[in-house]
This record gives sequence, C-alpha cells and structure tokens, in this order.
Amino acid sequence: MRSGVIAKKVGMTRLFQEDGRHVPVTVLALEDCQVVSHRTADRDGYYAVQLGAGEAKQKNVNKPQREAFAKAEVGLKMRVAEFRVQGEDALIPVGSTISAEHFIAGQKVDITGHTQGKGFQGAMKRWGFGGMRATHGVSISHRAHGSTGNRQDPGRVFKNKKMAGHMGDKQRTQQNLEVVRTDATRGLIFVKGSVPGAKNSWMLVRDAVKLVAPEGLPFPGAVIDRNSAPQHEEAPAGLVEAAAEHEVIEQVTPEQQEVLAAEQQAGAGDDVTPAAGEATPESGNASDENKEG
Repeated sequence: MRSGVIAKKVGMTRLFQEDGRHVPVTVLALEDCQVVSHRTADRDGYYAVQLGAGEAKQKNVNKPQREAFAKAEVGLKMRVAEFRVQGEDALIPVGSTISAEHFIAGQKVDITGHTQGKGFQGAMKRWGFGGMRATHGVSISHRAHGSTGNRQDPGRVFKNKKMAGHMGDKQRTQQNLEVVRTDATRGLIFVKGSVPGAKNSWMLVRDAVKLVAPEGLPFPGAVIDRNSAPQHEEAPAGLVEAAAEHEVIEQVTPEQQEVLAAEQQAGAGDDVTPAAGEATPESGNASDENKEG
C-alpha cells in the first residue's frame, strides 16, 4: 500500500484518443505536494506519510504547524493530509516533492472530496419526494413533504426522518476511476469522469483498494529531483563588457545643488524653447492680433 497525493480540482475537459474517440476527464493539479512528516510504529503504532499541499499565508497557519513545516524544511502548506502505508520501506523521505508520475496511465484510483454544497433545500430536491397533489384540496403546498409524525404514541418525530435541510457538502469517495494521462511537467493528472467537489477544492487521490495494483507503479513513489533542474547561469568575473558597466557618479556638493536648483527654478529657455512663464515675440504678436480681432 503506497501513499496517496493531495490534488486540487482544476475543472473538466476532454482528451482525444488515437482512434479519434474523446474521453471526458477531470483535471487534477499537484501544487507543491511535499512530505511533511512520518508516522512510525515505534512512536505512533503505525506507518503513515503526512503530506502538505498548496501555499498558505503565515497569518493562516498556527505556530505549532509553522514549527513543523520549518523542521521539515518545507513552505507553509494550505492543506495537510495523512496516508497510511504498508511498512517502513513505503515511507517517502521528508521534504520530497511528489510528481504526477506517481500514477500511471490506465490504473484505477479512489478519489475523496467534499461534494458541492446546495444550501437549504426542500424534501423534493433533497430526497426525491413526489410532492403533493397539484389540483383539488391542496393550497400553496404542492412541494411540501407531508406529515412527519405519528399518533399520540409515540407522539414525536423519529430521528433521521427525511425532511428539508442542508444538502451537499459531505465527504464522499468515488472509487475505481481511471487515470487517462499524466503530465509531470505541469503536475497534472487527467482522470476519466467526474469527481466529488467544486472547482479549486482539494482531493485525496489513492490507489484503488478493491483492485489489484498494476505492474510498474513507482515504489514508494515518484519524486521530483530538484537537483536535475537547470540552474541559472551567471557570467564569470572579468567578462562583463565595458558598455554594460554602470557609470559611477560622485556625490553632488551643496554648491552644485544650489546651482541646479536655481536652473530648475529659472527654466531652460532659449531662442527655440521659451522658459516657463515667458513667451516668444511671435506668440506675443499673435495674442495681440487675437485681442484686436
């Protein structure tokens, strides 16, 4: 049993197969899904991997969590989840970033998320009731759920009675969904069909528990190698062109500052461009003609 991942639901699209058929898929994105800590049998009684995903602001993370993230040398995480693993050999090193290649195309996964919230809804929409008669004897209560209680004995409404109330926003798991494609460069997982939850909501993606895992799955997981990423290059010392060097200007003395202030106050007028508040002889004659006119 491997560790799962924390992914964010981006939305839905479709992918075209080689034979021309298109498959509706849900796009899941891995946003810096890193290992935060381990749970071991000696200390906790079981083996598990704690993951964190997303980037959170410091004001939204409490002090114990900030210290835990600093100990693992990872950034502040918005979502934290724990995945049980089969043993010590399935523990991914702390600080590792999980890649989208953790899953392979064609395998089945179980995805857990919170369904879309519908707010307060009536009994017909929430439970599929048929409603009351729309003709004789029913006045402005066609979508009511009818009576809910019994006689004097027991004289109450039983618990879990199907009535109007809050609908949606419940944790649900969709099992045996097929992974159509993975994009390790952009950190995307394309899953066939729909998954529970709204856009930008967090999902927990695991290997299917009811099916045998296919061969070729990376164990304990696919990790992004930060050292293989291309590093930025800088020009060696002494190879900078003279034209690219910045000119060093000495500090202006107080006497020079006074001269510059006087020039700025007087303006930069000449024969072509008049100074501020002055006018050329041509402009003065033109103004006189306008006044005479």
